[in-house]
Amino acid sequence: MKYLFSIVITATLLLSACSNNAKEQALIKQQAIAAVKDSLKLDSFKRVEAKKQEDAKIAAQVKEEKRTLLLAERNEAASQPSNNYRNEASAPAKKKGWSEAAKGTAIGAGAGALGGALIDKKKGRGAIIGGVVGAGAGYLIGRDKDRKSGRVQPKN
Repeated sequence: MKYLFSIVITATLLLSACSNNAKEQALIKQQAIAAVKDSLKLDSFKRVEAKKQEDAKIAAQVKEEKRTLLLAERNEAASQPSNNYRNEASAPAKKKGWSEAAKGTAIGAGAGALGGALIDKKKGRGAIIGGVVGAGAGYLIGRDKDRKSGRVQPKN
């Protein structure tokens, strides 16, 4: 009986020692994971803050450059004498943006492609033919408008 009793006590001690150690290791592991997650969050917050500061510096530099360019333009405009009478021989200022010919080409191509696809039984062929015809017609109409507005020199 003493022999059996000593085996039971030894087994109980071994099992209790193993289970406590496993619980402690699991607790330590959870704490380590939590610490790593916290450090990652903190690191990402630091990176975000650094990025915001960098963006603010860049924005301030851009604002300063715009201000100096504006002041330089004002000074340049003030130093040049203003001429209220326009010289007839000078060429008109070049216009920016799409020309009427480009707009007409784009609109004509789209409308022609749509019309061709609706009319022809073979949708692809009709769309291609209609797009080409529409683009050509739109270009001619837009080019005429450009000539009338002075963007393009008229033919002599």
